[in-house]
Amino acid sequence: MSLLHSVHFLPATGRNPMRDMALTDPAGVRIGAVNYLNSKPLIEGLTAELATVAPQAELFLDYPSRLADDLSRGHLDVALIPSVECLRDPGYEIVTDACVAAHGPVLSVKLYSRVPVEDIGSLALDEGSRTSATLARLLLSERFGVRPELDLLPLGRSIATSNADAVLLIGDRAMHPVEADFVETWDLGEVWSDWTGLPFVFALWATRRGTPLGRVEEALTTARDRGLTRLSEIGAREAGALGIAPSTAVNYLTRNLHFRLGPSERQGLALFRRLSIAQGLIAGEIEMAFRDCGIPG
Repeated sequence: MSLLHSVHFLPATGRNPMRDMALTDPAGVRIGAVNYLNSKPLIEGLTAELATVAPQAELFLDYPSRLADDLSRGHLDVALIPSVECLRDPGYEIVTDACVAAHGPVLSVKLYSRVPVEDIGSLALDEGSRTSATLARLLLSERFGVRPELDLLPLGRSIATSNADAVLLIGDRAMHPVEADFVETWDLGEVWSDWTGLPFVFALWATRRGTPLGRVEEALTTARDRGLTRLSEIGAREAGALGIAPSTAVNYLTRNLHFRLGPSERQGLALFRRLSIAQGLIAGEIEMAFRDCGIPG
């Protein structure tokens, strides 16, 4: 019986005994994907595809930061992880040209400030974030010379529970109106694009160097290509569970997001790397590594 008859949705808090057992099973390739609307096009029909090309593979859905931790610990073989992790770990390779990127407003990555941006002294970071947290700190420092004290906004906690001057939210919960008054709101994709003229890449499929994935790489690309033909269908299908209008979900997937890593996206990644090094947010000696799998240069 194929392991792909079920997809594992991991809980928002705590650890999952089933997860710990499954992640130590040596059989098959262990794949981690983000359980946000922005990643649904990348895994459209993936379980059916894998049942054909890699029947012992398993798919786990979790938050970006947790997927990054599990890939780092060897609990996953390939995962859709925050792009900044590929700039921090020399042992990673980027596989396939499937990604989550924005060429302007991203809608699901927002910084809310209770004070003028230049006066921000404390910043609460969404626990699920890694790339967006780095981007927020980079933009505040580069544009305003602001280096706030950092706090954590735990998963499952509302923005109202934080007393920080500013709060970063990512993912599906950032698409809902907030129940508080803020002086300024930044859409980080828009701020980056307006400032640099380049797209921003939030997430990438990555593996540890030398990890054999077989036809899983092909399956990930095929799922993305399928998802691109079904963006409206995916948006309409997922909207109800997220509590947003179908038109909002569809517009988000079709207008706000892009799912192919091309030359301009790589330029955006390279600039993000250079600026993050200059601000001391990542080490300077690590280069992005791309597995030879047809990713355009």
